[in-house]
Amino acid sequence: MLESVTVSDRAVQKVAEILKKEPEGTMLRVSVEGGGCSGFQYKFDMEKAKTDDDLVIARNGAVVLIDSVSVNYMAGSEIDFVDDLIGASFKIKNPKAVAACGCGTSFAL
Repeated sequence: MLESVTVSDRAVQKVAEILKKEPEGTMLRVSVEGGGCSGFQYKFDMEKAKTDDDLVIARNGAVVLIDSVSVNYMAGSEIDFVDDLIGASFKIKNPKAVAACGCGTSFAL
């Protein structure tokens, strides 16, 4: 069985805050695509439609969508939101990643 993807409380709070400013029904889509300096990269988009095979994580006004192909690369991951000296951003803690770049959006398996 595939491990699920989780969203930290900080990330839920930030996603909900962002979605409040968007048109009704908007959701955050997180996906994995080829590219980036380590082979794969995470992509974040606002979207109004979900597909039948999307993983839907909904909590406290935050709705995150992940397509079935990306879920395979992200199984066991946690989506977090970090606000530190170098800036505020979503970070994905992926136990499958064997390498990552400094920007935090690119990884290798």
